[in-house]
Amino acid sequence: MHSLWLLSFSIASGFTGSAIVANIYRIVQAAQARASTESFRERTIRSVVLVFAGPSLLFDNAMRGFRAKTWHPVTFWLATAAVLYWSLALGLLVLQVAVHL
Repeated sequence: MHSLWLLSFSIASGFTGSAIVANIYRIVQAAQARASTESFRERTIRSVVLVFAGPSLLFDNAMRGFRAKTWHPVTFWLATAAVLYWSLALGLLVLQVAVHL
């Protein structure tokens, strides 16, 4: 039972961290929407941020598509499984950093 709680906590902490990074990314992206050119440095930073914000953004898109009936249910559940696995990996990273602090 302890392992199941640890798994659930890892997924939840990874998804929470992802949502925090995704919301910060959306705020910054809205502020920089006026700039039409994007340098290599900015694209690299955006890619690194999307690695951490990915689960939240993917699940948001999947939920919108599922509600609008544009996503097939199997596709939605595959995306949800990918989000859970991705959140688990991020959650284990978050917990590892938290233990070392």
